[in-house]
Amino acid sequence: MPIFKCPQKSEPLWKEWDQKAQKNGLRHQVFAVNGDHYVGEWKDNMKHGKGTQVCKKDGAIYEGDWKSGKRDGYGTLSLPDQETGKYKRVYSGWWKGDKKCGYGIQFFGPKEYYEGDWCGNQRSGWGRMYYSNGDIYEGQWHNDKPEGEGMLRLKNGNRYEGNWQRGVKNGSGRFFHLDHGQLFEGFWVDNVAKCGTMIDFGRDEAPQPTQFPIPEVKILDPDGVLEEALAMFKKTKEGD
Repeated sequence: MPIFKCPQKSEPLWKEWDQKAQKNGLRHQVFAVNGDHYVGEWKDNMKHGKGTQVCKKDGAIYEGDWKSGKRDGYGTLSLPDQETGKYKRVYSGWWKGDKKCGYGIQFFGPKEYYEGDWCGNQRSGWGRMYYSNGDIYEGQWHNDKPEGEGMLRLKNGNRYEGNWQRGVKNGSGRFFHLDHGQLFEGFWVDNVAKCGTMIDFGRDEAPQPTQFPIPEVKILDPDGVLEEALAMFKKTKEGD
């Protein structure tokens, strides 16, 4: 009795070609439709592992870790200088889902940079900012601005220690006028000191001390007056 065998079903040629085109492992330079090119590791047709990408639009170079087609892990972003054409480092640190996330250093200019925590491409958590004018802020950040407890040290040595909100002094804090030998402790609203007490502090060592020391306060209940003023400004601030 003759035996009949079912013919083996063949796969369409396009499936075979597609399988061969899938990128996995280490590949040499691969160009995208928009002109970007990438050299590095792949997995399931996506950038995955170590790799370097050059963006055609602005010349940006990213060197570092990738995961499922996105920058993820540790990496460095560099941009060409508009004047010299030489590449300068813009950011070195951790990424997640194609955004800065975790600890990293961002360079805003030759003498201005931030080192600290990031979340979703914004400074968030603890960080230290070096400004081009010589000032330094160290403390908490939220939504790319100082928020919470922080210290601002000015170029001349004076400093503010206290609360911040939306990038400006808000709440209780102390300002050390070390150049004049005075200390102000009080309450700030939108960068303006509204009430507080001023005392001599290191006046003998100050480079430019005040002509006369601060006289003794003659109010019967200075603490009560200050508390009443603080309560008023806090209530007004909460109402806003």
